[in-house]
Amino acid sequence: MLEAVLFDLDDTLVDQETASRAAVVEWAAGLGVDGGEVAGRWARVSERHYARYQRREIGFGEQRRERVREFLGIALSDAEADGLFAGYLERYEAGWALFDDAVPALRRVRAAGLTVAVFTNGEQGQQRRKLERLGLLPEVDLMVASSTLPAGKPDPRAFRHAVERVGVDASRALMVGDSLHKDVLGARAAGLMAVLLDRADSHAGVEVPRITSLDDLTLSST
Repeated sequence: MLEAVLFDLDDTLVDQETASRAAVVEWAAGLGVDGGEVAGRWARVSERHYARYQRREIGFGEQRRERVREFLGIALSDAEADGLFAGYLERYEAGWALFDDAVPALRRVRAAGLTVAVFTNGEQGQQRRKLERLGLLPEVDLMVASSTLPAGKPDPRAFRHAVERVGVDASRALMVGDSLHKDVLGARAAGLMAVLLDRADSHAGVEVPRITSLDDLTLSST
């Protein structure tokens, strides 16, 4: 019997991609970097170094510095890189916004008597600020950030620690997220049920439970 639903945060409940794209285009233009590939290049650089952080190869602050150094292609001291990243971060945080289907989905799950959790690969402090600013704190029972765990998604250890904090057995928890690899396959490897939120409808051939909107999430989606 299902007892808890764990929602990913970025690009599941919050439109992180749009916020990041707009922020980096404006930030980079101010540094004299422009062109159609700016947002895509930043996304690729960010993914690479954030994955290193999730594997605990580097710290949270260092992955930010490495993103700036690689993106700009110049040598920077830690202080210089931190200062430059702050310009991006200010713009990024200003762009945080919920998807329209986020709060209704959380409320439906809670109304069904289930525990509502957010399980994010983000850093705990930043992700809590995100929940606060967007009014999500009253809608969830708890948040688990992988920055407080020995590993991040998709490592099965991360999911096992998360359900332990939620207080349910893995077999009675459902993970909902936008990443096939990090959210769905990682969760299933740890014994959770999982649903892929495929907003772009780009994984039609994948044989996993899949929805294109949180409006379509039902407790029988698994």
